Amino acid sequence: MLVGHYSVALIAKRLEPRLPLGTATFAAMLADFLWCVFMIGGIEEVRIKPGLTLSSAMRAVDVLQAARIQFSHSLATDIVWAALFGGIYFFYRRNLPGAYILFGVVLSHWLLDFASHPPDMPLAPGLDRYFGLGLWTSVRATIVVEGFLWLLAIMLYASNTRPKRAAKVVFFGGAALLTLVWLGNIAGPPPSNLRIIGYSSLAFFSLTVAWAYWVEHLTPKRN
Repeated sequence: MLVGHYSVALIAKRLEPRLPLGTATFAAMLADFLWCVFMIGGIEEVRIKPGLTLSSAMRAVDVLQAARIQFSHSLATDIVWAALFGGIYFFYRRNLPGAYILFGVVLSHWLLDFASHPPDMPLAPGLDRYFGLGLWTSVRATIVVEGFLWLLAIMLYASNTRPKRAAKVVFFGGAALLTLVWLGNIAGPPPSNLRIIGYSSLAFFSLTVAWAYWVEHLTPKRN
């Protein structure tokens, strides 16, 4: 998923208004940030299976254990990352509800990928069993299900804020760009150079987190 993960960040902000939108966005994409770092470090990699859309053509493997994305995307490690992320947030902000929500946001990445991926989602490093419901096998179903979640999250976020004009432009402009990237990922061809995908994805995800903090900065605090 792509916009499905960002949807969780918007919903988290609605549930806990004190939670910075950028922090929620970072939490929602933490597994993918780690995936990029591990790919750059040579721990994980991706391969292309021809004849499929980009979303379902990407197959991730862990080159150290002849397995797949065990350190960035397994359920067990995502629980660890979620606990660390929520714990660090609580240490600095002393916001227990926000810390619990962030724990759930980080962990939601595995659940959404489990729904969308073919069976390539691991439970834990060292376990040679993989799971996935395969929503990506249907472009139409992906657009309907993930698109509905994305639209719902945008509506929930927008209905709970009273942004100035600049914040509206930045928020909806960024949301539109994310939507276009998402649609391109679904229907577009696979990348021509897999060696740079870790760097390009890391840059893109970082820009989306910066966008979320920018939106937060431009949005007046509610009394």
